[in-house]
Amino acid sequence: MELFKLRGDLNRSQSLILGLVGFVILIIVWWTIAEILSIKRPVIQGFDTQLESSIGKDPAVHQLYLDSIAKVDSINFANATEFEKVYPLFPTPLQVVQSFPELIKKDGLVEQTGRSLWLNIQGYFWAIFIAVPLGFLIGLFPLFRGLFSKQVDAMRFLPLTALTGLFIIWFGIEDQMKIAFLAFGILVYLLPVVSQRVFEVAEVYLKTVFTLGATDWQTIKTVYFPSVMSRLMDDIRVLTAISWTYIIIAELLNRQGGIGSLMYIKARQGQIEKVFAGLIVIIIIGFLQDRIFQFIDKRIFPHKYSSTQPTGLKESQSGILLVLGGVLFALLLQVILPNAGWIMSSLLPVILIGGVLFVMYGEFKIAQNAKA
Repeated sequence: MELFKLRGDLNRSQSLILGLVGFVILIIVWWTIAEILSIKRPVIQGFDTQLESSIGKDPAVHQLYLDSIAKVDSINFANATEFEKVYPLFPTPLQVVQSFPELIKKDGLVEQTGRSLWLNIQGYFWAIFIAVPLGFLIGLFPLFRGLFSKQVDAMRFLPLTALTGLFIIWFGIEDQMKIAFLAFGILVYLLPVVSQRVFEVAEVYLKTVFTLGATDWQTIKTVYFPSVMSRLMDDIRVLTAISWTYIIIAELLNRQGGIGSLMYIKARQGQIEKVFAGLIVIIIIGFLQDRIFQFIDKRIFPHKYSSTQPTGLKESQSGILLVLGGVLFALLLQVILPNAGWIMSSLLPVILIGGVLFVMYGEFKIAQNAKA
């Protein structure tokens, strides 16, 4: 059968059907595990599973409160005559879906997710902004390669979670620390990759520009930079998952906001279904980020996917570069002029909207050209 052929291909209908079947199997397995781990809990009139928060309260007084609740609950449990099924360890898919309205309205899921996403974007941009030029220096010039290549390779073995204390000392406990921690976490993986990609540039291209009499700067501009960046986009996509791991770790340190902080609080309160909902949100965001990076890769480096350049490609590329440039401008402005936030809040939306419109116009022309 074609479905069991080694490295065989799936057509569109097969891919869709098998994807749906796989999703159904996942839901069935998930629900089965939830039912296996479910327990019977006594039904007690007026019983509330959500305890009061201990934040801002005297620990001794709060412990007395917990002890009194536990004593009353033990007496009520012993006298209970009715029982209900609960899922304290593994919620059902239905419970997770039903938890979203309360998460959005009461817990501010959209705002907390937006906060984490902005931190993620800032960390990503700073890591790329630092790793690309340093990686080129180490990869291109023997002087810098001899000075720093060994140290850069050794950085990959740093236990980053053990460095959180140092980042708190250096940058404080606020968002600046989280951005720096995330940027460093990406940087230690990305920097060696950039220098390695420089060495992977095909020799035939270098010989061609040498034959044409290109200078060193022209060789870097027309061969090294496009070749390295086109390969680097695949590495950046892979680092998406790592970036969310580090941003969640950073948000657990002070728990003042973000989806990681929200999930931690809900786990402490025993609201496991909301924790699973948060995980699903992160998975969806990571998937969308991956698709966006793939789209940028196809438009900025079209030679990887096609030998021709369709009509509208220039407009789409201009829009993407405008959006990326606007975000980079906003991040640099925060560092150079910290009190000029009004400039970013008024100018950045205009730049982003303009960039998106350029992209949409370019994609429209590309779609029209494909139909023709």
